Amino acid sequence: MRRKRDLAGILDRLDPDASLAERHLWAVELIDWIRGRGATPQAAVSRVQLLIDALDAQPDKRALLRAWWTRLVATVDFTALLADYGFAPRTAFMSELAERLRRKLLPVSPETIDAGELFALLLSDPRDVHWIAALDDTQLARLGALFAIEDPAAAVAPGLTAWQRTLLDAIVYCTAQAVATGFAPEVRLRMSAAARATRPFRSLAQDVETLRREVVRLPRDGPQLEDAALRLRDRLDGCRQAVSTVYAHLEDNGISVGLVFRLRQLRERLLRIRELLDCLLSGQPQAATGRLLARLAAMGPERRSIRALIASNSSLLASKVAERSAETGEHYITRDRAAYGRMLRQAAGGGVLTAGTVLGKFAITALALSPFWNGVWSSVLYAGSFVLIQLLHCTLATKQPAMTAPAMAAKLKELGSGRAVDEFVDEVTHLVRSQVAAVLGNVLTVFPAVLLVGIGLKAALGHPMIPVKEAHHVLESLTLLGPTALFAAFTGVLLFSASIMAGWAENWFVLHRLGSAIEYNPRITRWLGSDRARRWAQFMRDNVSGFASNISLGVMLGMLPPLLAFVGIGLEARHVTLSTGQIAGAASVYGLAVVQNPAFWWCLAAIPVIGALNLVVSFLFAFRLALRAHNVGRVDRLRIRAAIWSRWRDAPLSFFVPRGGSTRRADPPPPPPDRIEPH
Repeated sequence: MRRKRDLAGILDRLDPDASLAERHLWAVELIDWIRGRGATPQAAVSRVQLLIDALDAQPDKRALLRAWWTRLVATVDFTALLADYGFAPRTAFMSELAERLRRKLLPVSPETIDAGELFALLLSDPRDVHWIAALDDTQLARLGALFAIEDPAAAVAPGLTAWQRTLLDAIVYCTAQAVATGFAPEVRLRMSAAARATRPFRSLAQDVETLRREVVRLPRDGPQLEDAALRLRDRLDGCRQAVSTVYAHLEDNGISVGLVFRLRQLRERLLRIRELLDCLLSGQPQAATGRLLARLAAMGPERRSIRALIASNSSLLASKVAERSAETGEHYITRDRAAYGRMLRQAAGGGVLTAGTVLGKFAITALALSPFWNGVWSSVLYAGSFVLIQLLHCTLATKQPAMTAPAMAAKLKELGSGRAVDEFVDEVTHLVRSQVAAVLGNVLTVFPAVLLVGIGLKAALGHPMIPVKEAHHVLESLTLLGPTALFAAFTGVLLFSASIMAGWAENWFVLHRLGSAIEYNPRITRWLGSDRARRWAQFMRDNVSGFASNISLGVMLGMLPPLLAFVGIGLEARHVTLSTGQIAGAASVYGLAVVQNPAFWWCLAAIPVIGALNLVVSFLFAFRLALRAHNVGRVDRLRIRAAIWSRWRDAPLSFFVPRGGSTRRADPPPPPPDRIEPH
């Protein structure tokens, strides 16, 4: 038999003696009726009014509802709702992530004595916030009178209602959680010296206990209670200020997502204590309770959102990663002829070294290994050659954009005048010119280097360095007529990911003070000696970011294609310098006859496309991340675009070669080492 979903049918099914789950399911049905399907907040408020009027007109139903409510209060712990709802059960980011995944995947049972779980089941719709907030004072007062019951613990807390006692207990429990986090070493030791000296969290517990004594004391002294509440509010402000000093420490010494998560939880708990205190001491308790419930209902969707968890707790890490990439990216932007020439020389050196990488890749392919082991040894080859390029101070062109994008985004914050726009356009021209120089230096040296080695080996050995079948496969796979453009864009994503790994690794290095540990740790200094330990510490400070970027890029270029192929995704890497070297290797097999092969010319046409997509995709991803990390507002995009096009029309060559003389800005000096002094 189908149940009636009108108010009369719902009230007829009210049974205070039903099982725990059935009593809670009745509440779910009532809230669902109030909420309605697609109803406006005002329609839901009208239904609440209808419920109140119906209960006033039917004393027997009113008595049943009060009995049901009394049973609910006796069996469900409402303190858990007020003190813990919206907070992670554990103070760890990964634990909370797993908990939210569990809540999304597994059903929730109404058979619970946790008021927080029941509240999430009852008010799970985002619209609930609006109709609760729309209830007027008269309706809230009538609901308060309807659900007012005697305090079962009146002997313990005389003079308090059940709701006031629950609020007071929630303040005590929430304070205990906040104090425990504030006393944690990873939080306390990162506070400023002034904040630690005031011991705000130790005094917080004392102020809460003073407030509790004043609230339960009879006869109640109004001035003393107000003084206790004022001291507690001031102490909460002091605790929040102490927590804010931890963020300043993180900005200087590296970001930890786990620690940021704990700090956000701590800040929210301090705000919750203040909300509970305002509700406890409010002269209009029903209105204050309505605001508190609306606030709790608003936290529900955010409490279940995985995206919100990751976004809110990774923003500082993204900012620090972008900031460190910006510092590195400044070295890749050339602003005068001397820097431009230096970039060409470094890129030429990178091209010659990459020629060795291409030859090594041909050798690995000749071994006919399984796809997995081919990927493993290719990763070792790529990572080793990229690290060698770094140590010899050469340049691999496509790694630049992901580093230079944060440096460019940082300058967007200064836009506010025509002069600022012109300076930004100057930076755009410098950046484009730097990328062109790097790509040309790589490509114009790797091609002849591989070609000459291939011709020399063919003359010395009497046969090509790679089989004709392999050369044919290279020309077929790298042609512009195939999926080369898609694969080049995919490689741009890998280049961006490598820059993220670089920023993360440097942040991790600084966060854990590894530079200081290498320089001062007694075991290391006994093994290396003080001078050598200092040099190693400086070397790691200068190169940890590059090592992380180069090694991660090498591993991704080598391992991702076979791993993706294993699951049926046919994506391959197309790196402009490596692809150019492979084309040169294939050309050495055919000799001069290659110029008569159309496939060769289609491969040559693919080189600028591969280079452009490698650069543009990695730059755009890094630029978007940097914009979010720096909290850059919406700028006048049309004005910037017009200025860039104007520069292109007036001086197109400035995007490719430096103008005569020096520009307005000289090459910036290298930033000082990121030295971390021991605490």
